Amino acid sequence: MDSTASQSRIRDTAAQDQVLAPSAGRRLRRWMLPAAGAAVALALLAWTVSSWAGGSRSFDGSRVRIGEVVRGDLVRDIAADGRVISANSPTLYAIAGGTVTLHVVAGDRVEAGQALAEIDSPELRSRLAQEEATLASLEAEANRSTLDAQIVHANARKQVEQAEVERMAAQRDVERFQRAFEGGAVAELELARAQDRLKSAQIALDSTKEDFGLQTRGTGLDTRNRQLLAERQQAVVDELKRQVDALTLRSPFDGQVGQVQVDQRSNVAANAPVLTVVDLSEFEVEIRVPESFARDLGIGMPAQVRSANQTYAAEVSAVSPEVVNGEVAARLRFSEEQPPGLRQNQRLSARILLDSREDVLMVERGSFLGQGHAYVVNGSRAERRAITTGAFSLRAVEITGGLGEGERIVVSGSEMFEGADQVRISGQ
Repeated sequence: MDSTASQSRIRDTAAQDQVLAPSAGRRLRRWMLPAAGAAVALALLAWTVSSWAGGSRSFDGSRVRIGEVVRGDLVRDIAADGRVISANSPTLYAIAGGTVTLHVVAGDRVEAGQALAEIDSPELRSRLAQEEATLASLEAEANRSTLDAQIVHANARKQVEQAEVERMAAQRDVERFQRAFEGGAVAELELARAQDRLKSAQIALDSTKEDFGLQTRGTGLDTRNRQLLAERQQAVVDELKRQVDALTLRSPFDGQVGQVQVDQRSNVAANAPVLTVVDLSEFEVEIRVPESFARDLGIGMPAQVRSANQTYAAEVSAVSPEVVNGEVAARLRFSEEQPPGLRQNQRLSARILLDSREDVLMVERGSFLGQGHAYVVNGSRAERRAITTGAFSLRAVEITGGLGEGERIVVSGSEMFEGADQVRISGQ
């Protein structure tokens, strides 16, 4: 009874609960989160639109090289590695076949006229002996012909003199008979006979003189012919002597023995190479330049050759007229002094000065050269722009139109852009 009464006196809290309306702060917090998400989405959208506006595609900046347009002096030059060659390095050949005896080895220093090798050619020496014998015979015949001509000349002159004496005697007879006829001592017939003898003597004298001239001419021609035969044989002997002397190979100048192409006591054929001699007093540098620079090369152009950290003045001495594997060979001759201690086939670096232009706009050379346009970089964007170029060297290109000083362009890697008008370069 008491417990029942106590339970009826305890009340629950239901009577204390009240239904409240939402406050303004709670409504604000409820809309803040979605609004923040929308703002982020709008920012992302704006960034995307900005990216699209800056270029149709985006590329990694590490894959391109960018250069700045600057003003300065553009020096057109060609840099190449060359090898030292002797300007005068003849090869000595065997004048005839035979056994060769070498007096030097490769690398020996030699003097002008020094015997380097000898070739034993019994055949050539035998021919020389035969031709010398023939020459002696022809010379003897020429001398005999000269003697015969002198004898014939003497006999013919003797006959002329005899005919002259007979004519003079006939002349005196005519004069004597003429005086006797005028004095009445002889008949006219005797005078006429004397006059006939004078005419006959005169005819004989004229004929003898003519024979003397013909015999002199004939013997002179025969003698001259035999002398010419002897002189011809003398030329043959002189040539064989020259060839025999040439069996001894001598150095044409002071220098060094280069390559020896035969073995000691070996048998060589006629016209076979034996050895080469290098002139140490005059070296040249042979270089190979790209075909694109060949049209700019000219004999006499200044050049520089670097050896042992020193630069030596040189000039272009020769340019090959043909292109081999896309390159043209050229030779450089030292203008003043040449580096000491040069050796055949030694490697040296060379530089040829083609042209020099002062105070021009230029930029680093790259793959854009020759395309007629370049991509100008502005921040993270690159815009295609038409440009014109002028002279170019191995490192720089002259800008003649389309770019200004201080602008930056993509000098290499622009082939990835595939001709797009605008691109975006990340990392810039």
